Amino acid sequence: MAQLSDDCFAFGGSLLGIDAARAMIFERVTPVVGIERVPLRQALGRTLAEDIAAPIAVPGYDNSAVDGYAVRFDDLQADRPTTLRCVDRIAAGHDPSAALTSGVAARIFTGAILPEGADVVIMQEDCERDGDRVTIRPGIKRGANTRRAGEDVARDSLALTAGRRLGPADLGLLAALGFPEVPVRRKLLVALLSTGDEVREPGEPLRRGQIHDANRYILAGLLERLGVEVSDHGIVGDDQARLGDALREAAAESDLVITSGGVSTGEEDHVRTAVANNGSLYFWRLAIKPGRPVAMGQIGSTPLAGLPGNPVAALLTFALVARPMIEALGAATPHVAQRFRVVADFAYKKREGRREYVRASLERTGPGLAKARRYHKEGAGMLTSLTETDGLVELAEAVTRLEPGTEVDFVPYGELI
Repeated sequence: MAQLSDDCFAFGGSLLGIDAARAMIFERVTPVVGIERVPLRQALGRTLAEDIAAPIAVPGYDNSAVDGYAVRFDDLQADRPTTLRCVDRIAAGHDPSAALTSGVAARIFTGAILPEGADVVIMQEDCERDGDRVTIRPGIKRGANTRRAGEDVARDSLALTAGRRLGPADLGLLAALGFPEVPVRRKLLVALLSTGDEVREPGEPLRRGQIHDANRYILAGLLERLGVEVSDHGIVGDDQARLGDALREAAAESDLVITSGGVSTGEEDHVRTAVANNGSLYFWRLAIKPGRPVAMGQIGSTPLAGLPGNPVAALLTFALVARPMIEALGAATPHVAQRFRVVADFAYKKREGRREYVRASLERTGPGLAKARRYHKEGAGMLTSLTETDGLVELAEAVTRLEPGTEVDFVPYGELI
């Protein structure tokens, strides 16, 4: 389990910028211990634990990129067709019968080894075959349609770096290099629980004033996408003793505890007090909207992220705060969400000094930048504002007013989660 000092998240300011919070996480959270080797087919989504050097070159030999004829470039006429005698037929997986001498060609297929002496391959569409003779059109360049040994990966070069979260293409590269298994960081175990007397499981009947728990399903889905194991601790009501017991139990078995709800300063916001009574609380009021109240602390030596109760704020603060904590604990290379420019199709006012995220859909009606249309309803509790939009317009701290037609940064949901 994670071992954190008592002041790991200590911060004395009233509001913390999200960039400063992110930097603090990666500076102060120590990765958990544990490396294992897993079969390549089981490594998808896992974090690479060691740098991978290429034991072989890829490709391992000069080969043809097309079906055609391998020839010596110096045998070709620059301004008229060239006729050569075809002396060999080379299929993929088979050795050429001999080196290519001057004045001859070899029939060759995609992926087959280039015979010694050949330095260009002519596509079969650009050739005419007549018995053992092949006539080649002029205009080809030296080296065309060939793939040289090691042009993709040189032997002994650094192929993948530690900390990389392995995707399908990474597994393909590892397979091409001949690795049947790979060293990865052990999976993190994250304890997840929701809080509040008003929260009920889907399927349970609702009394007046109660709601079904959406956050735990959102957060569990986000966690599983990151390749961590989720320990679901369900819903805990607004009772200090029960909540304290639940937090201690969750912390004892996990690398990270994530809660949703109850992190503001109201009399019925119990997570802050429960964390303070059972561990250490460093309450970050982040300078963002939505999602300002976020409880950061630890129960014993296990870090805790207390996310807001409104679903939109819970998703956003997970992306901005909890995901970096998971990356730091798992020694993963920090993910930086890619932004691209769009044109705002709406006016907006905001407070200076706070970064705000506006849910928006993209519309492209012609050339130029896409237009971002703001969702028509307000509120961080609007789940449809997530399902019916494409991402977030990000407005920097210095911005106070946005006019229609202004270029802005847009972050697709896929880059956040």
